[in-house]
Amino acid sequence: MHISLDRLKKSILPLSLTLALSACNTPPPPITETPTPSPSSTPVANLQGITLNVLTEVGPTISEPLKRRAPDFERLTGVKINIVTVPFGQLYQTILDDLSQGKKQYDLIVFAPQWMVDFAAPGYLEELSERIANDPALEWNDIAPFFREFSATYDGKIYTIPLDGDFQIVYYRSDLLAQAGLNPPKTWDYYLAIAQTFHGKDLNGDGEPDYGSCIAKQPNYHAYWMFGSILSPLVQNQGTRQGLFFDPETMKPLVKNEAFAKALEIYQQTTQYAPPNEAELTIHDVRDLFASGRCALTLDWGDTGTIVINPEISQVIDKVGADITPGSREILDRETGQLVPCDKITCPYAINGINHAPYAAFGGWSGAVNAASEESRKNAAYAFLSYMSQPAQANVDVTIGATGFNPYRFSQYSEQKLWIEAGMSVEAAQRYLGAIGLSLSSANVVLDLRIPHNNRYQQEVLDRVLAAYLREEITTEQAIQQIEQDWEKITNEVGRESQQQAYRASIGVK
Repeated sequence: MHISLDRLKKSILPLSLTLALSACNTPPPPITETPTPSPSSTPVANLQGITLNVLTEVGPTISEPLKRRAPDFERLTGVKINIVTVPFGQLYQTILDDLSQGKKQYDLIVFAPQWMVDFAAPGYLEELSERIANDPALEWNDIAPFFREFSATYDGKIYTIPLDGDFQIVYYRSDLLAQAGLNPPKTWDYYLAIAQTFHGKDLNGDGEPDYGSCIAKQPNYHAYWMFGSILSPLVQNQGTRQGLFFDPETMKPLVKNEAFAKALEIYQQTTQYAPPNEAELTIHDVRDLFASGRCALTLDWGDTGTIVINPEISQVIDKVGADITPGSREILDRETGQLVPCDKITCPYAINGINHAPYAAFGGWSGAVNAASEESRKNAAYAFLSYMSQPAQANVDVTIGATGFNPYRFSQYSEQKLWIEAGMSVEAAQRYLGAIGLSLSSANVVLDLRIPHNNRYQQEVLDRVLAAYLREEITTEQAIQQIEQDWEKITNEVGRESQQQAYRASIGVK
């Protein structure tokens, strides 16, 4: 049931940009006017003549900056970079086959950190803690704590270096909301009310009716991550180490409860104000729709922020705002399975009474070194990885939409100049960086699932059930029952005790 828009307009208070940017109190390092690229402090004299094999997805995103930067790195170090790409759907298995069978085809892998447990726990990845400690050029402390302490770390040891910061934020047509006297959507109920207001209206002046909300829901692509952003503020309220998916004490799925049911219903309600084929839309389809002015609201990683300033494809330049993902005024009581009102005890990280839980969906692309490679090749792999992540390179790459890289360093979201030079107006940069700053500085960021066979839990089960639910082939109760049963089956099959240990280690619980 929808809450009236007038009532919601009065209940949702705008959050100042000052709060967003001051929420992170760690000062960023200064950025020089024209940074000079440099490899890491790892000795490079013995790297001449090495050809380094780097594996990642086909792209064009993610592989693009690696390919573009490779010639510069070769001139600096003498190391030739050979970029090997495979489709995303084949990447996990390709990496696992190479590492587990000791083939040593790839010295460096750029992959999703949620897969790290499958590669780090068996010892396939080189631990990087000591190298990082001796690498001042990397400016490790400039990387936001969440990406340092969770995305890059497993069981207290560092195995990856972030190249990208993935967590979702909400985007809205700032011009439309301003004309209607509306605030950005701070709750999912308000998101639905805004979507209802603009659905069916001509939003880009082409005479055709447009959409209140556009969310990528194609199965086996991004659907379960989009659902996760709706679920997160209803379930996690005590910080990242609380976790979203399972009870850390029992490994029981956090599925059979009022919060999960409400998230499913909101997820389905958004389709009422969406393109008729939304269930088949990829994230790239949605980005194109939003950039063409056909959507009032969307949910995405940081990519949309850079795409909508590209004059070659965007019809909404300087008409887009961004904010932390919508939250909830209710939170799950994990003992009773019921939703209870937020207060200072139940929602200690709430903002204006609303629990926000930014979802680090996917976690951001990161690089890791093959532990089985020869020492000289490890040195070369680490040097290239550090080079890609150093501010001189990374702070430019995150402003380019084609890279697929999103901000993950303090200096990337606190320095407006980078984004203004990339084509954002001052106001657009303030909105975009304010959303990123508020999200990254949250103590309640939700870590994506990082346990063995996470793809079975999310892609094979959750995605399948969500697709059936959107087609109205099953009810809310049936969807919950299927997810609960299938997740329990996987856990029991793999081993409850080992899965529990992996889950606890992934969220930092001893």
